[in-house]
Amino acid sequence: MEPKASCPAAAPLVERKFHVLVGVTGSVAALKLPLLVSKLLDIPGMWKCRSDPVLHIDLRRWADLLLVAPLDANTLGKVASGICDNLLTCIIRAWDRSKPLIFCPAMNTAMWEHPITAQQVDQLKAFGYVEIPCVAKKLVCGDKGLGAMAEVGTIVDKVKEVLFQHSGFQQS
Repeated sequence: MEPKASCPAAAPLVERKFHVLVGVTGSVAALKLPLLVSKLLDIPGMWKCRSDPVLHIDLRRWADLLLVAPLDANTLGKVASGICDNLLTCIIRAWDRSKPLIFCPAMNTAMWEHPITAQQVDQLKAFGYVEIPCVAKKLVCGDKGLGAMAEVGTIVDKVKEVLFQHSGFQQS
């Protein structure tokens, strides 16, 4: 039985369910995971109807969220090369490229500055995947420079933009 929308803003979403996969492949990214998932669940109009107190917990009515966390530091290179030796890389290899895939690289500065990294990022973008670039700051390893995963707010904003653009829904 399909759920009935109890607020006008949610009405179009009754017919469409979003499926979001969050893959985490590094320890620092994993530390940001609870905040990222929390912020993704707060996207208005995508997951739930805020005006209906009954729905504040029942997210199944609007979206599926699947988390895969193999914690593999070489995932960028594996995906760019077509290697699929864990659940996340296998899912990405089988991904329907008509649907958006967003990636957020994160690594230490020396790895980020290596020429192969630019080639790998370019390969993923050539597949049609959307990059949310890393940012410069002092990293946990002590390096200073590019390599930190983008801020959670930046990621959430890009997810909203890409999903709503892809689905044809208007952001609120």
